[in-house]
Amino acid sequence: MEVIQVPRIAGALLFRPSPHVDERGFFSRTFDRDIVARAGLDPDAFVQDSISRSRQGVVRGMHVRSGAGEAKLVRCSYGAVFDVVVDLRPDSPTYRNREYFDLTGDNQVTVYVPAGCAHGFQALTDPADVSYRIDRAHDPSEDVSIRFDDPDLGIPWPLPVSLMSDRDKAAPSLSQALALTAARLS
Repeated sequence: MEVIQVPRIAGALLFRPSPHVDERGFFSRTFDRDIVARAGLDPDAFVQDSISRSRQGVVRGMHVRSGAGEAKLVRCSYGAVFDVVVDLRPDSPTYRNREYFDLTGDNQVTVYVPAGCAHGFQALTDPADVSYRIDRAHDPSEDVSIRFDDPDLGIPWPLPVSLMSDRDKAAPSLSQALALTAARLS
């Protein structure tokens, strides 16, 4: 498994596996404790695994957690998604940078999203399954959503948005979300 630094987002990593492919299909390791540790992450810090299934065109995000934040490993286990990470850590050298990834069930690439970065994706296939490995238990009081089409983010979503949650539809702008997050920290 190859580990690649994401230059536009400080601390973000891509874990690119080497699937074994034959006439049956493929076999791929998607998490390796030793490789994660060598990349500078604590493999034992992850406390929760989750999965979402989305229809083509669905946007989930942009989401970030206030407080101590939340780091996560994100992988498309089936189908394909357009994945987005935005650095919202004010002290980061890559503050407000964004990066996009094509995650697919075929490539099984995992993105490490550092705490303090917003994350979201759009399903490119029907269905698209996304697996998450998260380093903190979920606390709904710390959830912050940011409007997916905020011009300050300028995310080039590849498909028309077909569906999203009520929470994401009502999400505030980036500047409003940053103010809300700062208020929760004080």
